[in-house]
Amino acid sequence: MEEKSNKVIKNMNLRENTQKGLYVKNFGCQMNVYDGNRMQEMLEVHNYKTVDNFENADLIILNTCHIREKATEKIYSELGRIKKKIATKTTDTTIAVAGCVAQAEGKELVKRAPVIDLVFGPLTYHHLPEILKEFEENKGNKKRTIIDIEPPKKDKFDVLPKRIKRNADVSSFLSVQEGCDKFCTFCVVPYTRGVETSRPINQIIKEADQLISNGVKEIILLGQNVNAWSNVSSNNKKIDFADLIYELSKLDIQRIRFTTSHPKDMNDKLIKSFNSLRKLQPYLHLPIQSGSDRILKKMNRNYSTKEYIDIIDKLKSIKPDIAISGDFIVGFPGETEEDFEKTKNIVNRIGYAHAYSFKYSPRPGTPAALMDDQVQEDIKSNRLITLQETIKENMLEYNTRFINKTLKVLVERKINAEGYYSGRSPYLQSVHFKSKKYQIGNIIDLKIKKINENSLLGEII
Repeated sequence: MEEKSNKVIKNMNLRENTQKGLYVKNFGCQMNVYDGNRMQEMLEVHNYKTVDNFENADLIILNTCHIREKATEKIYSELGRIKKKIATKTTDTTIAVAGCVAQAEGKELVKRAPVIDLVFGPLTYHHLPEILKEFEENKGNKKRTIIDIEPPKKDKFDVLPKRIKRNADVSSFLSVQEGCDKFCTFCVVPYTRGVETSRPINQIIKEADQLISNGVKEIILLGQNVNAWSNVSSNNKKIDFADLIYELSKLDIQRIRFTTSHPKDMNDKLIKSFNSLRKLQPYLHLPIQSGSDRILKKMNRNYSTKEYIDIIDKLKSIKPDIAISGDFIVGFPGETEEDFEKTKNIVNRIGYAHAYSFKYSPRPGTPAALMDDQVQEDIKSNRLITLQETIKENMLEYNTRFINKTLKVLVERKINAEGYYSGRSPYLQSVHFKSKKYQIGNIIDLKIKKINENSLLGEII
């Protein structure tokens, strides 16, 4: 499959005369959103048109997440719903499962849900035009399901088409790094996304230029450990993630963000970038997962709470208004009430502008799933409720400081016919406001009149 030339792929016509409907549903992280968008762009070149619901689709792609058991079960529930709905259709519908569940479960996925026609992982979705062609040619075979999860010989980014202009896209993800070498004991990412791999800087700059030419005003750099990115410059000098942001800031782009970072790769050079680079927005998502050093060690996070706090303190010393976001897992094996209290304490110590929190979910094949001291589900649930209340209080406290302040908001979309729009502040808050004229793509000054933990209400000044 890999030996086929790019020219053959580009010239492939999956349906000669009739445009087919494509429905892509993304589950999980921002990386999946990026991958889903790239699949759409790739297939639009081959005469597919994106539709709003799977009932009108000739090809359905479920782009899956494997981080938690609940996320995985959602896929099977969705497949059951699709099977029931398409049973009455007179035309064939091809069903594909992509992403991390596909990579992790492969044949087992098809055994459990025989309705699936195609299975491919996050590193092989650039094969999609080829496997669709192969599937169409072999529809008469009983064993027609195609599974493509083997490590590819060719980088997908060398094959994917040029970025396509999408309606009113003013903010866009740009993948710069994939995979993970950290091997946290709870996480499946190293097994589904592979080892840490950094895209070449020239490839990233080229894609960024394409996005800018399409009208994008904000680029969000993506990676499982995005700040682990490294490369070699044209003069053979080793460069790191801070260097990449510096080079991107030279482009005609208004805003730059990045996610998700790992504390181990948060060096002083990158920290100082928040003060020295105007286009880098004052927002950092930096997961800690637990406030207990004992639990962090069991998670194999390879940093202490003190080291994490030191990073945040350095950031706030040079950028006092920076918004800090985080991730937390409650009920990790062996977590005691004392450990959990330390997690609540770290939330209050940092003062998060936003945070995500989840109950620990054992994932097959991970070391944590085999630990003997699993926490009871009811305890995990109660701790999650308590932690989320603490996070909510911190978010409200953070947002309160912006009452009657003016924020520069990048307008992303129109909410309703009454003239309400929504955009993002430099601190990634969702800001709603009313306007009589078209505002999408503009960066406007809004005076904040009302707040809650998830959004702000502003008015044009």
